[in-house]
Amino acid sequence: MPETAYALAFDTANEVISIGLGRLNAAACAVEPVAAVEVAAHRASNTQLLVRVDALLREVGVERGQLACVCVGRGPGSFTGVRIAMATAKGAAQALGAALVGVSSLDVVAWHAWASGVRGRLAVVADAMRKEVYPVRYALDDAGVHRLEADRVVKAQVAAQELVDEASSGAAVGALQLTGDGLAKYAELFAPAGTLLPEELWAPTGRGLLLALQDAWRTGAADPLDAQRHNPAFLLPVYTRLSDAEENERIRLAKNDPKNLATGVQDAAPRRDQRATMHDTAVLNARPDEHGITYKPLDAAHAEDAAAMESQVMGSDAWNAALVADELPRADRTWWAAYASGEGPDAGPAAGSEGTSSARGTVLVGYAGGMVIDGQVQILKIGTDPAWRRRGIARQLISRVASDARDLGATTCSLEVRASNTGAQAFYESLGMHSIGKRPHYYSDREDAVIMEGPLQGVIGSSAVGGAADAKALRAVTEDAGIQESPVDVAGMTLRVDEAHDAQKAAQPAAQLERPLILAIESSCDETAAAIVDGKGNLLSDVVASQIDFHSRFGGVVPEIASRKHIEAICGVCDECLDVAAQRLGMERLTWSDLDGVGVTYAPGLVGALVVGVAFAKGAAWAADKPLVGVNHLEGHMYANKIGAPDFAPPAVVSLVSGGNTMLVHMRGWGDYRVLGATIDDAVGEAFDKVAKALGLGYPGGPVVSAQGAKGNPKAIEFPRAMMHSGDMRFSLSGLKTAVVTYINNERAAGRELNVPDICASFEAAVVDVQVKKAEMALRETGAPTFCLGGGVAANPVLRAAYEKLCKKMQVRLVMPPLSACGDNAGMIALVALDRFRQGKFYGLETDAQAHADLEQEY
Repeated sequence: MPETAYALAFDTANEVISIGLGRLNAAACAVEPVAAVEVAAHRASNTQLLVRVDALLREVGVERGQLACVCVGRGPGSFTGVRIAMATAKGAAQALGAALVGVSSLDVVAWHAWASGVRGRLAVVADAMRKEVYPVRYALDDAGVHRLEADRVVKAQVAAQELVDEASSGAAVGALQLTGDGLAKYAELFAPAGTLLPEELWAPTGRGLLLALQDAWRTGAADPLDAQRHNPAFLLPVYTRLSDAEENERIRLAKNDPKNLATGVQDAAPRRDQRATMHDTAVLNARPDEHGITYKPLDAAHAEDAAAMESQVMGSDAWNAALVADELPRADRTWWAAYASGEGPDAGPAAGSEGTSSARGTVLVGYAGGMVIDGQVQILKIGTDPAWRRRGIARQLISRVASDARDLGATTCSLEVRASNTGAQAFYESLGMHSIGKRPHYYSDREDAVIMEGPLQGVIGSSAVGGAADAKALRAVTEDAGIQESPVDVAGMTLRVDEAHDAQKAAQPAAQLERPLILAIESSCDETAAAIVDGKGNLLSDVVASQIDFHSRFGGVVPEIASRKHIEAICGVCDECLDVAAQRLGMERLTWSDLDGVGVTYAPGLVGALVVGVAFAKGAAWAADKPLVGVNHLEGHMYANKIGAPDFAPPAVVSLVSGGNTMLVHMRGWGDYRVLGATIDDAVGEAFDKVAKALGLGYPGGPVVSAQGAKGNPKAIEFPRAMMHSGDMRFSLSGLKTAVVTYINNERAAGRELNVPDICASFEAAVVDVQVKKAEMALRETGAPTFCLGGGVAANPVLRAAYEKLCKKMQVRLVMPPLSACGDNAGMIALVALDRFRQGKFYGLETDAQAHADLEQEY
């Protein structure tokens, strides 16, 4: 700890960058203001935040090593703005080894008003977009700011009317004062409720941030000098709502329309509200775990099943089906269910297609639900079929309920349990809950209920959805201990340490330290990944946390969910990456200060996902005072070939085939690329996903379509080969995808059973024929001696076999990345970053993520 310790605070929850710097006085639990600045930053937070922070510290002469705490506004506010601040703060705090403390962005506004002399009743109304606001009421007196309600999101009209009604009823004492950036849009709506404060008091400020941090310190809610308590991995944004995809899913599932569990569509007739769509065929295709159990939001079609289980496990306190169904559409409720094969608890994964659940014999084996009110989730029900117990079902279900509740604004969890049920009480205690009292004669048989309460963090844990910390902490609290024996979960994502290139072998001697050491981060889509490469190009660690389980039931990647999961996982992934590399190097510990540079994927990809990785990497590089290296994701896929073939070098023709890209590239040299042709519509991986969705095979589509196709006849159905004879090297997959879906729909309409293997094999053959034809054209045109692959579809066995045959015929060398390196990974990004580091191609603090990038343009 430095002799004089400081706290750096910042917030980008709206259109203003707010920064504060305070001196920490441990004796008085005080944050003494040193400097504060506010800068208008319309859609420029990621390019300006660290630039402004760095300038402020230089101006006041404070070194980064003197920062003991980073304080960040957690929102609610603009989702992108909140994530920029959160990811930057996580990266900076982790690299500094400092505490990361989060404060409410709305509380910051209230404290700014307090510091400006406002006293009495106050309402902060922040803009939530979509004609909604985040309204919170406070009481301000000379002692400070007192929050009166939890965060929530409501329509602006509704929030204004509530405040007007309160004022007219005379229930509140004193005139209401209003502030918050929501007034910029809705001043007329809220004016009748009270007095609007001056506009300069509407946004968070550096001074407000420091006061909010000081208040948290003095009330015991935080200790800015305790880095262990405030591990950066634990802090998450305030959302107040589920993602749009999840909200729409709950609306759909709350309708009482029986659906086939394998396809998600009705067995008997089309839905009443709309025709069946491809999305419906995948929405219920959650992936089964090792016990063959799938976890999904409970739907109204299974209300009867839930009621039957209620009567079995709850006795006279059971709800009937009508009560269960009535709960599902409520916005403040969250219900989850567990389904398994009806063949019995020892039958293993459910029958059916690869990686999907089947309607045949699928039964409800568990359910749980909670109600979110005033910042707390009250667990209403949790039950598991006795025959399926001791498989972690209850833990998974309550974790999912708690995770949803966290996104809805809850911070604590409570429930009632029978006084005689000591086993259940012990289970809840293991989740961090404790008894706070009893309800006498609570149950119908007059037995007492023990009331238990605890923070959501412990309830969410690591076994299901979100909230997990670094991998070392995870190993202490999860039943899945030890990454060598089984994967560790980070934020509910499987954390895989890739050993395909001997990154970590217990029997290996320690590697010799070769400079430079580069840590690279990849977050362009649905994988949170980090890797470390040394000066010889050896990958010392390559860690990936996959989000597939979160996206599978939607039949594709949901960008909003992806970015949320990156925020949850990125600290744990980087911690594990550093630990694995340290073990490989024979070192006790490896820290950010031991690195020579930080690399990150800046483009192309899902911009909301990229923003998290870029902001985190910038925060870490700035805090550790290391160069930042930006990497084009597509170039990373080309470098992935070096993982399996270290001697691989240009010139070469590269086929990049993934979920978002399909192109042929002439690699004339490292960094010298010419795109020979690209898809004019869908990418190959996208087409695989859409066909899999239409067949109800689940997500991702590539592996399941390939597995089914291996059992089918590739000549059974003559699907079109679009642009096969176009004379150029462009691709088109949209027509093929439409032809396959049309064929599937026509077969179903005619009442014929689908021959899924033949459909998959024929579709796959159509894709491969075009890819091979264009590859042959590219090799002949360029005369390149080598052909190589990149992207997730490069793992397709039929495509790989076809390229082997082509290259043998043309007598060119074929290089393919290992299967583990075909999908998104940070190892390939690290290899690019190493070359760019040596070339001195560094990025500045103003670097931002880009959804698109031209591979031919030097960067």
